[in-house]
Amino acid sequence: MLKYIFCLLLLSSTLSWGQEEDKQRKLEAQKARLQEEIRAQEQLLKTEKKKERSVTTVVVQQTVKINLQQKLINTTAKQAKVLGNSMYINQVSVNNLKKDLKILKEDYAEMIVKSYKSRSEQSRAMFLLSSENFLQAYKRAQYMKQYSSFRKMQGEEIKAKTDELEKFNNKLSSQKQEKIKLIAVSEKEKQELEKEKQEQQRLLNSIKKDKNKIIADIKKKQKESKSIERQIDRLIREAIAAANKKVGNTTNTTSFVLTPEAKALANDFKSNHGSLPWPVEKGLLTKKFGRQPHPLEPSIIIESSGIEISSEKGAKARSVFSGEVSDVQMAANGTATVMVRHGDYTTTYSNIGKVFVKKGDKLATKQAIGEIHFNNFTGKAILKFLIFQNTTKLNPQSWIVNM
Repeated sequence: MLKYIFCLLLLSSTLSWGQEEDKQRKLEAQKARLQEEIRAQEQLLKTEKKKERSVTTVVVQQTVKINLQQKLINTTAKQAKVLGNSMYINQVSVNNLKKDLKILKEDYAEMIVKSYKSRSEQSRAMFLLSSENFLQAYKRAQYMKQYSSFRKMQGEEIKAKTDELEKFNNKLSSQKQEKIKLIAVSEKEKQELEKEKQEQQRLLNSIKKDKNKIIADIKKKQKESKSIERQIDRLIREAIAAANKKVGNTTNTTSFVLTPEAKALANDFKSNHGSLPWPVEKGLLTKKFGRQPHPLEPSIIIESSGIEISSEKGAKARSVFSGEVSDVQMAANGTATVMVRHGDYTTTYSNIGKVFVKKGDKLATKQAIGEIHFNNFTGKAILKFLIFQNTTKLNPQSWIVNM
């Protein structure tokens, strides 16, 4: 029974190990991505400062970096918590193993003493010869054989438990060292964050005198953004009307009438909610979806129908899922918006400088759509990315993996 309980305990500990280690691997991957984004943001900030661009642009980029650093600190804290849980599980296993080992050793010592007292061949022979009949002699012989086997088995079990205990102790020791490192890393991250916040506050203080100019500039950019979003809304409705006309439906103008193939594609797209790839190979999320205070002027609430991702010069936009190019529209500034249909879902990619595709092209997941326009003044290539289901705007952050 004791051995059976031990096996159950060991199995439970092993499963817990696997779950905790899987959590640690995911957190480590998330942490690596955040660190990469912070390095990229630092590079953008250095470039911005070298070019002596506007202080407001530096502050906006600094806000992105601060948010990334906060996420990194939170991820490190989660790692420490997961590690602490794993250490607790291992410590429980160590304590239980020590108890089991103590009982086994006591039983084994008692058996050794009994064996020593009856060790002589004469004692064993007398034990057999004193049997009242052959059946009793046979049973006594079997008992002696089983007793010897059981003693051997207990010796092996003591060795196995000792080895297992050593394994748990080594793992626990390693985890303690790892946690010490995590705490040190976390403290360093917090110091870096505080330093960055102080630098940002210094910059914010320096631009207070230009507050009216900043507010006017924010409102101008909001107006331009809204104009682009209205154009995309119109294009979506036109695409729905054109697609429905092809299948003989001219009354429905708010949702796609799906063929069986288009419905299958839409279901496939939907099933990948939360795991779609980024629309750029490398980039930083610089504007979120929905209503949010402006990083420079919190009193101004901005609303975004999609997200903005800042990337490097020469960066390419790529399709997040297989589909068909439903439209390519040129803007007054010479950049393009590419729309890709996935059943009744549509993804849009704006601020494309060089377009690689045309209307009607079939695209594969991660296929390059075009090169993102690089603004020499700001020193950034910004992709504006939106997701629709029919005419309903969706939050891209919930669809893209690790965003």
